[in-house]
Amino acid sequence: MGTPDFAVASLDALVQAGYNIVAVITAPDKPAGRGMKLTESAVKKYAVEKNLHILQPEKLKNPQFIEELRELKADLQIVVAFRMLPEIVWNMPPLGTVNLHGSLLPQYRGAAPIHWAVINGEKETGVTTFKLKHEIDTGDILLQKSLSIGEDETTGEVHDRMKVIGAALLVATVKGLADNSLQKINQSSIQNQESAVLKHAPKIFTETCQIHWNETAGKIHNLVRGLSPFPGALTILDTKILKVYRSKKEIAQHEYAAGKVFSDGKTFLKFSCIDGYIHILDLQLEGKKRMLTEDFLRGHRLTSV
Repeated sequence: MGTPDFAVASLDALVQAGYNIVAVITAPDKPAGRGMKLTESAVKKYAVEKNLHILQPEKLKNPQFIEELRELKADLQIVVAFRMLPEIVWNMPPLGTVNLHGSLLPQYRGAAPIHWAVINGEKETGVTTFKLKHEIDTGDILLQKSLSIGEDETTGEVHDRMKVIGAALLVATVKGLADNSLQKINQSSIQNQESAVLKHAPKIFTETCQIHWNETAGKIHNLVRGLSPFPGALTILDTKILKVYRSKKEIAQHEYAAGKVFSDGKTFLKFSCIDGYIHILDLQLEGKKRMLTEDFLRGHRLTSV
């Protein structure tokens, strides 16, 4: 059960490992683009290519879908970047339902674990396989694998490494469940050992994306890379919305107000913050294409400098 590109890596790894995929469950086709043409999910495209049986339920409690699911007689269900499942679905197979989550649980439970780990300046994150139960992302841990986060790495870059590492972990999990060699770990026992404050990973909203220039350069830089490539950190330039995809921090003392714009009109564009400047390296101005700052400055005369 999965929808985006992140889930394709896991499905492909299971196929390559020789497991019998009795069905692939993914989101219904959705209208997209200017022509509102029906678009298939990344998982569906892969499943069609591999001639796998596909189910695309609108509602997961639909009696017809539940019956189709029962008829599959699956031993195990696997969820990677899908939606919340009702108990009648996740509790159906004899081996239950396994979820692959993009963090080292119990940290960063929620919809956007990679984004928040990068936004918060974490040096390490990871992937976890766990058994689904009622409360979201709280089931017993099966396996975990950590990975480092580079100082300038974006969420997109972490995502692309993580989906490969996660796919391998998932195959190891399925193998372990099949031969009954896994030791399940209760998440509350980890919380008690660490006695650390749990960090959460809620859905990203537009207000999350706003750059506040009266923050430190480090915090702003982490926000920019944590929201890149999607949905993008936001500010205003020449009364228009500016999306920032890449930045560089410069720590320096100055007496300027936060958010003042500086540029030579050719090679650099930077904003002041409380302990220095943020250089904008990759951007998209409202109504324009995404481009590097040098290319942007070649065709845009700044009025706010």
